[in-house]
Amino acid sequence: MYRILVINPGSTSTKLAIFENEDMILSETLRHSSDELSRYDTIFDQYEFRKGVIVDFLEKSGYSIHDFSAIVGRGGLLSPIPGGTYEVNTSMIDELKQAKYGEHASNLGAVLAYELAQIAGIKSYIVDPVVVDELAEIARLSGHPELPRKSIFHALNQKAVARRAAAELGKNYEDANLIVVHMGGGISVGAHVKGKVVDVNNALDGDGPFTPERSGTLPLTQLIDLCFSGKYSKEWIMRRIKGNGGLVAYLGTNSAIEVQKRISEGDKKAEIVYRAMSYQIAKWIGKTAAAMKGDVDAIVLTGGLAYDERYMISWLKEYVSFIALVFVYPGGDEEKALALGVLRVLRGQEKAKIYSKEAEKWQKIMSL
Repeated sequence: MYRILVINPGSTSTKLAIFENEDMILSETLRHSSDELSRYDTIFDQYEFRKGVIVDFLEKSGYSIHDFSAIVGRGGLLSPIPGGTYEVNTSMIDELKQAKYGEHASNLGAVLAYELAQIAGIKSYIVDPVVVDELAEIARLSGHPELPRKSIFHALNQKAVARRAAAELGKNYEDANLIVVHMGGGISVGAHVKGKVVDVNNALDGDGPFTPERSGTLPLTQLIDLCFSGKYSKEWIMRRIKGNGGLVAYLGTNSAIEVQKRISEGDKKAEIVYRAMSYQIAKWIGKTAAAMKGDVDAIVLTGGLAYDERYMISWLKEYVSFIALVFVYPGGDEEKALALGVLRVLRGQEKAKIYSKEAEKWQKIMSL
C-alpha cells in the first residue's frame, strides 16, 4: 500500500488530499483570505505560510510527514516538456523560485512537495503541468514564423480522463486515438494520438471556442482595428479576451448554471449564446477529427460544463456523435490525477522523467 500526499496550491486556496493507492481517504480545501495573502509581494514569498498550513493540516489529521511513500505537487509554469510524471529536482525548483516562466500559485506545488519530502527522506513529483508540449511539428506552424502556436492547456485533467476512456475501450492510453475536450472557465480541445497530445488550442490565451469568460479565436482584422482605434489600452483589450469575454460579454455572467436557469425560464438570448458556445466547441472537435484523419476511437467531454446534460452535452452529442463514441466525465479531479500519476511510478508501470533533460531536448528541437 502506497500513501501519497497531494498538494494543489491555488490563487486563494491550498487543496490537500491523502491517498492510499487509488483511494482518497482525506481531503480538505484550505481557503486563504486576501488579507492573509496581501502581505506577500510574490508567489514564492507565500512559501512559509503555505508550508505552515500543510503541517497544521497533517497534525490535526493525525499524520506525520514520515507516514507517506511520496509527495506530489501541482506542476507550475516551467519550460515546455512532454507529459508524464516528473521527479522534482533542484533545476526545477530554481526555475520556479525565480518564476522564470511566469508567476502562478501552482509554482509553489513542486517547491512545497520537494521541501517536505526532503524532511521525510522520500521523493517528490509533479504530473502533467499546464506547459505539456507534445505538438506535432506541422501543428506548431500558425501561418507566420514570428507567431508559433503554443501548447498550454488543461493537461492534467485531459491526460487523466484520456487514460480512463482508453481503459473503457479496452486499450492502453498509448494505443488509443482520442479527442478530449475540457470545458471550464477555459476550454481546450486536444488530439490525443497514441499517448501524445499532438494538437491542442492555447486555452490560456483564449485560442479556440469562446468560453464562459474568454472570447476565443476572434475575427483577426476586426480585432486589429479595435486595438489601433486609440480608444482602448492593451490592458482593456486583454481583459475582453480573458476574463470579460464569452458568456460574460454576451450575458453578464460566467456561470453556466445561471445561463441554464435563464434558458429554462424562456430567455431566448441566453439560449442562442449558450448554443453558439456549443456550436463552436463542436466545430473545434470537427477540425481536430480532420487533423486526425478521422481515426478517432472516442470523444471525451470533461470539466465543469460536462455536468450540463440537458443542454451542453445533448447539443454536443447532436453535432459530433457521427465522429465517434462520446464519453462524458464531468468535473476535473486534479488531486486524484496527481496521485495516480505518482502511483504509476511507484508501481513501476512508468518511469519518472527528469525535468532538466526533457527541457533541454525541447529547447534543441525548437532551435532546429
